[in-house]
Amino acid sequence: MEIAPAIVNILSIQSHVAYGHVGNSAAVFPLQRLGHEVWPIHTVAFSNHLGYPTWTGRARPPEEVAEIVAGLDRLGVLKRCDAVLSGYLGDKGNGAMVLDAVARVRAANANALYACDPVMGDRGVGLFVKPDIPAIFGEQLLPAADMTFPNAFELEQLTGGTTDRLPTALAAAEALRVRMRPGALVVVTSLLRADGPAGRIEVLVAGADGAWLIDSPYQSGPPHGAGDCFAALFLGHYLKARSIEEALARAVSAIHGVLTASTGAAELRIIAAQDQLDPREPAFRPQRVR
Repeated sequence: MEIAPAIVNILSIQSHVAYGHVGNSAAVFPLQRLGHEVWPIHTVAFSNHLGYPTWTGRARPPEEVAEIVAGLDRLGVLKRCDAVLSGYLGDKGNGAMVLDAVARVRAANANALYACDPVMGDRGVGLFVKPDIPAIFGEQLLPAADMTFPNAFELEQLTGGTTDRLPTALAAAEALRVRMRPGALVVVTSLLRADGPAGRIEVLVAGADGAWLIDSPYQSGPPHGAGDCFAALFLGHYLKARSIEEALARAVSAIHGVLTASTGAAELRIIAAQDQLDPREPAFRPQRVR
């Protein structure tokens, strides 16, 4: 297997909370623990995630976020940026800002990847973003992306398809993939199929050369931040190995370890579970389904 340089530079544009682990607060440390340099830009700055009864803070204006990207560009460091990871936007104007960041990075480094996590909602709670946000992902960001991480609910929202059975889940993933860049990957998380294994939760990856499915024990766990953490883990492991199957096995094994360590907690125990982020040997392996 061809091994990429162990340390890469990742521009991560997501939300930030002072307490707990969602957005950049769930993604930066795992990427650093894998040996990568991370340049975080925060789309919002809150005291805590919005699942609590109270919270303080505010979304950052798009022009303020854009200033930070422009500052990195003037510094001349974007040519050393290997990947852009985006997540929670906060404001629809941040969609254009993310696109500008991706364009600047690709102009400086044509080999850089753009990984888009279309954070919009989840099954059981529905959409938790402003009504104008889903169209920003569907019409602007995903067509520019090399990789995306919708959960099953978000995939259905983006495609109008269903994920209750493997053939329909594959069709929905492929329908999204063909709207993205050539060779793109669609990584579908939180897949719970009617025809799937009982007591297990799955991740489905659809790429140009095939599709893979992996399952692990279902854990209710803390409801916030697991998707953000998983997206970072998959991207981080993929950038190290450049292997879909290896990244999938390691990311699923890692997030399972984090969730196991977080049993009974209100927040992900990412720091306590840091030794699980880069498992010596993955506990789960994917199977090819296409």
